[in-house]
Amino acid sequence: MPNKLLKFCFLPIAVLILSASCQVFAAIHLPHVFSDHMVVQRNRDVALWGTATPGDTVTVTFKDATNSAQAGADGSWRISIPVGEADSSGATMSFAAGSERVEIQDVLVGEVWFASGQSNMVFTMNRTPAYADVIASSDLPQIRMFNAPTVTAVEPQSDIDGQWTICDPTTVANYSAVAFFFARKLHQELGVPIGVIKSAWGGKPVETFTSREALGTLEGTRKLVEAALAADAKFDANRAQAAYETRLEQWNSADQAWRAKAADKRGNRPRRPAAPKRALDTEGQPGVLFNSMIQPFVGYTMQGAIWYQGEANAKPGAVPYDQTLPLMINDWRTRWQDDFSFYFVQLANFREPTTEPGDADPWPLLQDRMRRILGSTPETGMAVINDIGEAKDIHPKNKHDVGERLALWALAKDYGRDIVYSGPLFRSSSVKDQAILVRFDQVGAGLKMRDGDKLERFEIAGEDGIWHWAKATIVGTDTVVVSSEAVNSPRTVRYAWAANPTGANLVNSAGLPASVFSTE
Repeated sequence: MPNKLLKFCFLPIAVLILSASCQVFAAIHLPHVFSDHMVVQRNRDVALWGTATPGDTVTVTFKDATNSAQAGADGSWRISIPVGEADSSGATMSFAAGSERVEIQDVLVGEVWFASGQSNMVFTMNRTPAYADVIASSDLPQIRMFNAPTVTAVEPQSDIDGQWTICDPTTVANYSAVAFFFARKLHQELGVPIGVIKSAWGGKPVETFTSREALGTLEGTRKLVEAALAADAKFDANRAQAAYETRLEQWNSADQAWRAKAADKRGNRPRRPAAPKRALDTEGQPGVLFNSMIQPFVGYTMQGAIWYQGEANAKPGAVPYDQTLPLMINDWRTRWQDDFSFYFVQLANFREPTTEPGDADPWPLLQDRMRRILGSTPETGMAVINDIGEAKDIHPKNKHDVGERLALWALAKDYGRDIVYSGPLFRSSSVKDQAILVRFDQVGAGLKMRDGDKLERFEIAGEDGIWHWAKATIVGTDTVVVSSEAVNSPRTVRYAWAANPTGANLVNSAGLPASVFSTE
């Protein structure tokens, strides 16, 4: 395991006590995630691991609990220790082997969540000017976050750089906004410490966060792995470097010409070419980010994970997302040996609004595939946000509602709160006369319209498969009756089926928006 420090520590020789951030000479090495200010999962036996001198007995002590394990021939060891009820006082966790000792200071006991995905999970608090006051007032020492760097690896890694930080106005600016608002909501409602491990990278498909072993079990993703392996085998480092240097020279010339122009005539600056990488060390390739940014945390005891990703998979020809995301979820759960909760964000509305029925954009198709995961993969939840997106920005600035809608699922499912935690979700449909009756779950006290005097964005089709705008009426608390004079024998119905379904206004009693769906 890589060393955690490159600096000297001057301490008494008789009793060598080292903090988790100062252990260059210690036989005991811990991954970076086990470090000062960390949060451990309450009411569980927490897993801990690291390396020591082969054969040494490693003893862990936390409060009144102690446990020991022997380091194997490769120096690795693994221990679990009970941590008890939530505790915000900050305790010391010590690791001893022989005469050496490592101490982790200010360890809180509370709820731990893992946050991952692409750029909308990476999106930091300081990117939204409206959150300036929130940042300035966020002195919340019981919320901590571990921010992992963006790195790649060919093989699975046992450690990754990073540190736990305490939430205050100087640190929260660089927190994932979704993860922060999720954590803050839980902290406000539960009154216990909340720890979030954030490991995400913008613009990357779900397959790069999944192990290549798991990807090999599904035909579509297995082909992606095979293509990556073939490309990696053909990689010629010398030839790639020579080509890169040629492109770099061309870029330098173009950049100089750009800078020589008047500011109002420059246009976009030429983009510097990226240094060459072999396929299995390139971040978008299958399994790469699993190796570097997921595997180092595998086994960290936690309550669950939150996930905001899918934009990179919303394209024609992609392996269906209701196959690839469950594959990743099950892969993670298998490796953690824990069926932890997994709550994800459905894609927000995006691009210019449509005005005609029959849209064929892959965006709502992926949104609907996300919805279907709720029925196929247990212990999952989905935050519907098709009311907060921005037509010209794939990164909507409203991350407050995203984080809090994820938190609603956790509060209801993990912490037993009796609340409305989701927008309306399609349950079933049936044809009656010349209409289709659509029934919904998660209606709260009943379905309603957010605005306007009629429901919008319902479409209906007959045997010919041609979609028409439909008349939709709420009946009772959980049913919408859908019909059209243009369709005498209705067969299918769908709702909010567009990348940006402006006007979609079906909500429940809590004001949470209904998910896109299709009965097709």
